[in-house]
Amino acid sequence: MMEYTRMRYHRKKLEERDRSAYAQTLAVLGIAFGPFSVGLCKGYSSPALASLRSADNVQTGSSTSTESTTAAFNVTSTSLIRITEQEGSWIASLSLLGALFGALLSSQVLKWGRKRCLLWISVPFSATWCLTVFANSVQMIYATAFLAGICSAIVNIISQVYISEVARPELRGRLSACLKIFSHLGILASFLMGAWLDWRQLALVCASAPLMLVLTVQYTPESPSYLVYSGQIEAAEKSLEWLKGFHSDVSKELGLLRGNIERMRDQGNGCRNVVVPQLVKPVILTSMLMFFSRFSGAFAFNFYAVNIFSQTFGDMNPHMVAVITATVQLIASMASGVIADRVGRKPLLVSAGLIMAITLSGFALYSYVCQLKPSGNLDWMPMILILVFEASSSIGIQPISWLMVGELFPLEYRAAGSALTVAISYTFAFAGVKSFVDLKQALGLHGTFWLYSGICVLGAMFAGLILPETKKKPLHEMDPAMGDNDEA
Repeated sequence: MMEYTRMRYHRKKLEERDRSAYAQTLAVLGIAFGPFSVGLCKGYSSPALASLRSADNVQTGSSTSTESTTAAFNVTSTSLIRITEQEGSWIASLSLLGALFGALLSSQVLKWGRKRCLLWISVPFSATWCLTVFANSVQMIYATAFLAGICSAIVNIISQVYISEVARPELRGRLSACLKIFSHLGILASFLMGAWLDWRQLALVCASAPLMLVLTVQYTPESPSYLVYSGQIEAAEKSLEWLKGFHSDVSKELGLLRGNIERMRDQGNGCRNVVVPQLVKPVILTSMLMFFSRFSGAFAFNFYAVNIFSQTFGDMNPHMVAVITATVQLIASMASGVIADRVGRKPLLVSAGLIMAITLSGFALYSYVCQLKPSGNLDWMPMILILVFEASSSIGIQPISWLMVGELFPLEYRAAGSALTVAISYTFAFAGVKSFVDLKQALGLHGTFWLYSGICVLGAMFAGLILPETKKKPLHEMDPAMGDNDEA
């Protein structure tokens, strides 16, 4: 009889976990158009710059390889705006500079709630792209790129914090990976649509995604952690019921949330030195992760893909290679969450970092050997190296660096800490994108990627020796003993 009762209890627990997994997945899908909009923003510059440069070439009567490869993808443009190569680099990087300010603003925005903020920011995000459609000068494109960067950073941070707060510890890795999956879907969509649409038409498509977010996010619950933190206990109970199943008893979880948030507040008010381990240390750890992510070479491939590929490949169309790499990033990001939850954050970061270092070294060596005249017969060699690198980056450092931003900060400091870390991250991103051209001029293409390879090795060492493991570790406000995984 006791054995039968025990079996019924375990069966009930499994059913509750299945219901909660289903509900939490639906909640993440409800905010999916947020990271998808961010991905469209990231992928916009590559085809848009090709379109703008193509229009310039047509008007000035010049004939370049960029024009011919663009024509192969049927890109047409009605633009009357002429841009130089330097102006194009500013268009690509100003969104990252805007993201820096967006990250700083997000600490204040997050105080108004996760769901509510996503609703509010979607409207100006869409309006920014609408302004891009009607831009009549390079300066106006600069301004809209900057504003789009602000909105995209806020959406990114809110989405990551939201998922970290609503997902169970054993699901948090794979659900957080959805951010990168939807972001890569946005990048791939930009690359594909940019093959046939000019920069104005593509901006119009980008404007529609935030409006879809307005529709879908209305059906998701607010974060229970935020509701308890803001004193909305009844709403927090309803949110927990939504996320765990309406027939589940959430009184225990609600009690844990209330007790631990009160305890954290008491610690924050009574001991100023608590700030050191709970804020400063996570900021340092996550900022170092972001540094290795931004200077790993992944951003160089994303923002200067056509330029790099045109110098490396002999026969393959660089635009087609960019689409293939974006597809590989998408596929790899789908596996990232499952792998991170099964093998842990640290082993994945170490192994992916070493693979990235090896492939970058191989790519640099190939670039050095073939710098005088690329051989079309050997195009498969750099292609394989690039695809392995992109897959490793999309499984390892790229998604996990964002995942740990949501995992390492306690609720009391999550808004400020996440905003500060992401602001630092976008500073690194801006510096990385702008410095690539200078590094290439000083070190050559091969020397630049050898440098990136060395940074990847340092990143793997940092992950293995210093970074803490957060696999299945509950967030602090859900964990009274700071180590009981069954309570989350």
